[in-house]
Amino acid sequence: MNAALSPPRVQHACQSLSSVGLIRLVSEIDDHGPIPPRALARTLTGLSRTQAKQARKQADMLVLLDGSCSGLALTEAGADLASFYDAAARWARHHDYPHHTSTFSDRIRHVLTLLSEPAETQPQLKDGEAAGLHEVGLLLREWVDTYQRQHDQSMYGAAA
Repeated sequence: MNAALSPPRVQHACQSLSSVGLIRLVSEIDDHGPIPPRALARTLTGLSRTQAKQARKQADMLVLLDGSCSGLALTEAGADLASFYDAAARWARHHDYPHHTSTFSDRIRHVLTLLSEPAETQPQLKDGEAAGLHEVGLLLREWVDTYQRQHDQSMYGAAA
């Protein structure tokens, strides 16, 4: 793991991974198993067909989905991203961040926003909050370093 990933790379990852549709898609498959063929829009209720298709396209670009089984399943990268999402939501829920009534997706999106900001511009967090957020940030960096480096190399060659 390269804990010293550049801030722009972390910011890009946070932006890429904060789509509500992507969060819902990855979490749905993680929680309930593969999504049957042609059931994406029915499964991701509350999202328009366009949003569901965009989430699928984004997940495909990030190599998060395996369509070789009887439906859409998660690749190893997708399963590890789901674990990151769970850790981020757990931290946010424990600290009522951003609010005690926030949704799962909103919690993750706000944590990703926090993680994308330089430490000096983040809101003041209590010691336990900061340590927990740091651990979540390490999970994100590990995911980016492991899976996005592979993705970048396969798209652009070994020189990426």
